[in-house]
Amino acid sequence: MTGPHAPPLRGSLPPEGADPTLGRPGDGVGGPHASPGGFEGSYLGNRALLRSDTRLECKICWWVYDPAEGDPQWQIPPGTPFTELPPHWRCPNCDCPPEQFMVLE
Repeated sequence: MTGPHAPPLRGSLPPEGADPTLGRPGDGVGGPHASPGGFEGSYLGNRALLRSDTRLECKICWWVYDPAEGDPQWQIPPGTPFTELPPHWRCPNCDCPPEQFMVLE
């Protein structure tokens, strides 16, 4: 559907008069709560930001990696921090890469 009454497309220009520099939290477009280049809750692949007991959730399927439990499917023993997962590790439920996991608080 096109024309003056069509709904705006996702990613289209902001409404007339809106300030495009403000953005929304976590959209990477400025604003007081935005995460540069990522989304709110993401560690953006920087494992140095994570504590050894940090739990993370897959943004695709919501599977949670809990260091206290490890990952039986990948034979990761309990007590293994997310920062020490092998480089080939991926979400055991949907195969999402670890960089796409979100920090749970």
